[in-house]
Amino acid sequence: MRHIEDKAIGEESLAPQDTRIMDPWSYLFAWLGGCVSIGTFTVGSGLVGTLNLFQTFVAIAIGCTVIGIALMINGQAGHKYGIPFMVQARSAFGFTGTRIPALVRSVPAIVWFGFQSWIGAGALNLVSATLFGYDNMIVFFVGFQFLQIGLSVLGFHGIKWLENIGSVFIIGSLIYMFFSVINKYGEEISANLVNVEGTWGAPFWGATMLFLGVYSTMMLNVSDYSRELRRDVGPVRQVVIYANSILPATLFMGLIGLMVSGATGEVDPIKVFSSAVDNKLLLVITLLFIAFAQVTTNILNNVVPPAYALMDVFNIRFKTSAVIVGLLAFATFPWELVKDESAAGLNLFIQTYSAFLGPIFAILVVDYFVLRKQTLDLDKLYDAEGPYKGVNWAAVIAMALGVAAALTFSGVSWYASLLPAGISYYLLMQLMPGARRFLDS
Repeated sequence: MRHIEDKAIGEESLAPQDTRIMDPWSYLFAWLGGCVSIGTFTVGSGLVGTLNLFQTFVAIAIGCTVIGIALMINGQAGHKYGIPFMVQARSAFGFTGTRIPALVRSVPAIVWFGFQSWIGAGALNLVSATLFGYDNMIVFFVGFQFLQIGLSVLGFHGIKWLENIGSVFIIGSLIYMFFSVINKYGEEISANLVNVEGTWGAPFWGATMLFLGVYSTMMLNVSDYSRELRRDVGPVRQVVIYANSILPATLFMGLIGLMVSGATGEVDPIKVFSSAVDNKLLLVITLLFIAFAQVTTNILNNVVPPAYALMDVFNIRFKTSAVIVGLLAFATFPWELVKDESAAGLNLFIQTYSAFLGPIFAILVVDYFVLRKQTLDLDKLYDAEGPYKGVNWAAVIAMALGVAAALTFSGVSWYASLLPAGISYYLLMQLMPGARRFLDS
């Protein structure tokens, strides 16, 4: 049966927790530090020749608005009851069935972990080569990865202070890089990105989904974070927090990627900034920012979700789970993902995993708000032999229908999956005899 737990540093728990360690400012800074994704830079780079600068700005703004609303909606269960995503999903998918959304959420996290670690290690390697003449990418990658593993075992207490301190440095660095790029490539940007027509059609809406898709993973497991937010922060303030933390980071990174790639054709952020910054000191500061931003993003977004999934499936401690996640990131071959020809592949990767994440998001929202009227029985959610035992096939079938719709309309996969998955889940819960025990409970 359930019990409420407070936690020490590094001792994360799947139990509902009473202590909330983040006030609104801490929560905002945590999201700000955790959303400086090099993946956003790559998405921006991939829009060269499709959208102009203003259209990219609008696409990012729309995507981030949708993100803020979606995070607030799906985070309500975690905020109200103090439960993580893995527990929240039990009422819809069942104890055994939650392994499906856990796998879907964990795979992109581990891939992004490896990708961003390679980028961060590349920045540190270039700093070393610039200052000391020592160049060894493998050493820096391995060392950087183990540094992140060491920080991640501190749990949310460590995340809070790392993100809060780092967010100020991150925003300052982003502003500096943004204007450095404009100063150096102003003419090329004007010719290639400002004075071009672009499009407001399907590619534009596909771009909003790509920027949204970078964060669609967090929309799924937002309860892992909202359970840390102080109880008196209402839904409207939560949307404001999410939008105002994600939007600046996404705007800067997405627009910088678009502008630099449009001016130079280069998509590797390390090569971009090493060529855009002429002053050695400023180059070192910029590269350190890139490395630091990968740490803040990885620990918040790419360690916690798969670590919680491992805790639930294998009944192991958070520290052990965090170490396993860090080691698994080595197996993603990130050196292949950062190649110039991989930019289009990353966009396809985002579209593909968004096709699986969107249906799960819709199912969780319908389950909590429509079927359960925002009321959960925590005793049953923690009773492995109770009514949520096994797999709820209504959720699995609805997810499959949503994925099919998303893959049919792959350019806007996340959007396309919502209604088919949500509506079919609602109907199946009413009509399938095997789903009644989940609904009646």
